[in-house]
Amino acid sequence: MRRVIEEERPDRVCVELDEQRFKALTQKTNWESLDLKQLIRTKQLTTLMVNLLLASYQKRLGLKLGVMPGTELLEAVQVAEERQVPVTLCDRNVRLTILRAWRSMSWWKKNTLLAALLTGVFGKEELSEEDLRQLRQRDVLSELIQDLAREMPALKEVLIDERDTYLAQKIRESEGQRVVAIVGAGHLDGIERALAEGRQEDLAKLEEIPEVVPVMKIVGWTIPFVIVGGLVALALTKGPAVAGENLRFWVLVNGIPAGIGAIIAAAHPLTILAAFVAAPITSLSPVIGAGYVTAFVQAYFRPPRVRDFQAVSEDVFVIGQWWRNRLLKVFLAFLLPTLGSIVGTYVGGAQIIRNLF
Repeated sequence: MRRVIEEERPDRVCVELDEQRFKALTQKTNWESLDLKQLIRTKQLTTLMVNLLLASYQKRLGLKLGVMPGTELLEAVQVAEERQVPVTLCDRNVRLTILRAWRSMSWWKKNTLLAALLTGVFGKEELSEEDLRQLRQRDVLSELIQDLAREMPALKEVLIDERDTYLAQKIRESEGQRVVAIVGAGHLDGIERALAEGRQEDLAKLEEIPEVVPVMKIVGWTIPFVIVGGLVALALTKGPAVAGENLRFWVLVNGIPAGIGAIIAAAHPLTILAAFVAAPITSLSPVIGAGYVTAFVQAYFRPPRVRDFQAVSEDVFVIGQWWRNRLLKVFLAFLLPTLGSIVGTYVGGAQIIRNLF
């Protein structure tokens, strides 16, 4: 980076960073400003977890290879500042990108992605310098990108295609006759095509958070409609006593697995109680899940400390640390009661329908 900028003497340097990632690379103590409870209220905990898993995996690779992710970008910024060359952060907000990617995927693909991320975190696969050398070859990289397109087309479109377009437009809009842009190898072909074609893009459209697909909204309301409708039908056809028995079964079959999930997470006692109480109620609403309630209660009574945030990128690779690091325990208090509530919803719903017919 230093050699290229010094030789090219550009009027401006563009880097593949957004404001959030730039601060994360340059300000090592900004965890104190993170409002975890607000993230849970706005249902961004999953986004934070995916972001954390990706960042931790990158950091682990960097530690093995002796080069931390983002070092080349920071070097470019430093050289530009030394030469008093303006710098433009050209990438889209990372949290917005992850949220767009998450919203674009089906429920099954989301689970596939989480499984792949967890496999990468806990897996023992090594990446050598030779592996990196091969990855830098464009044909190998193009083949990997095509594999991603086949397996997860929506993810590839958001993470690569949209950002190719976004980066190219920001580079094109940058002031100066001579511009040096530093981007990841996976974006080179797409950016080159966009610049060569001279496409003018409306970046505001690429910064919108997509709405939940109407079909998913319908599916989300179908389950509570069927359960409540089934209980009402039981009361009308078989009497209030039978409906009451089924309602009690619904409460127990939702509350107990969610509570067990919180117990396995070694959550705060009030988090366990919240899991039992919230699961039967939240299962009848697509607006909020039991996991968000339990995560909020856990974060309220056992808030993560600064050292938990500082150590999370290392602790995430050690299964036992998920129960010791308070931030990771909030994730457990979100995931495990959610799984328990899902199991309870399907078992309870099936039982109510079976009793009705």
